Amino acid sequence: MLPDMDSHTLHHSLLTFDSHIDIPWPDGPGVFEDSPKRHVDIPKMERGSLSAGCLVAYVPQGPRTDEGRSAARDRALAMLETIRRIGEDAASHGKSVRVVDTADAIEAAHRDKAIAILPAVENGYAMGTDLTVLDRFRALGARYLTLTHNGHNDIADSARPIPALGDKGPEHHGLSALGRDVIQRLNRLGMLVDVSHASKETMLQAADLSTTPVVATHSCVRALCDHPRNLDDEQLDVLKSTGGLIQITAMDGFLRKGGTLETVGVADFVDHIDYVVRRIGIAHVGISSDFDGGGEITGWRNAADSPNLTAELVKRGYDEAAIQAFWGGNFLRLLRIAEQRAG
Repeated sequence: MLPDMDSHTLHHSLLTFDSHIDIPWPDGPGVFEDSPKRHVDIPKMERGSLSAGCLVAYVPQGPRTDEGRSAARDRALAMLETIRRIGEDAASHGKSVRVVDTADAIEAAHRDKAIAILPAVENGYAMGTDLTVLDRFRALGARYLTLTHNGHNDIADSARPIPALGDKGPEHHGLSALGRDVIQRLNRLGMLVDVSHASKETMLQAADLSTTPVVATHSCVRALCDHPRNLDDEQLDVLKSTGGLIQITAMDGFLRKGGTLETVGVADFVDHIDYVVRRIGIAHVGISSDFDGGGEITGWRNAADSPNLTAELVKRGYDEAAIQAFWGGNFLRLLRIAEQRAG
């Protein structure tokens, strides 16, 4: 325990990074207004001293037809274009916001007291069966691809099949042949492989194949909450052996079985961090919210509440170096590895 540490002062000195934030669609993120409908916008980030966040172009799983794949691709590209324009529009709103795509640029923005936005894409369905679409995502700044969402796609099996879309248990038994090509393409592009939402077989195969450590950008611990979206001990051990990372997320049903917004709070969230630290170490766990994608818990209902997490971490006895690692240091390390190994 560190009784002399002022968590408020500490929090406002840190580079705090949230690795998974959804944007509303089709109306766009609307980040410059303090909207009661949204959990993340620039005013809330400023109040909560949230330095940076990954805004995600999320595409729900749909039919695997030419029309379905085309619509998914177009939606993802339009969302990435909208995210990109945030940086261009910032000055007209009197805000210092940068849309960036490297770890160094995130750190530079923090030094300059600017908020950094990092784009990403959630659900490999958005690329359909065309690997060149990944190049288009990267050209628009995307730094990771979440392989699946709920429901299997052409590249991998999901942790949560959708029978209404024809899913009947495992389809590819992990990665498809195309999925293996996707991992290699992501590695060459310097994009991280996100295994949140993926089946256990998919996750283990991706971790083995990827030359850059994989990341679960918004997942929790299965030993504490038995949910198919959570990672079990074997998966955590593989993250350690390969240098990977799990970003604990603020979904009440992933943090505590049968949990609700009223019963699950920041203490439950940090319980999952504690578990990962004990199991595989400080270097392999971080923080995400899944705000505006369903994430919200008591004490961390929106970006303005972010200091409450730091306060709980200080209460548990973590020092400044550990808290900085959780709040972005570990994720930035993986971004740099991906950048170094690209090409």
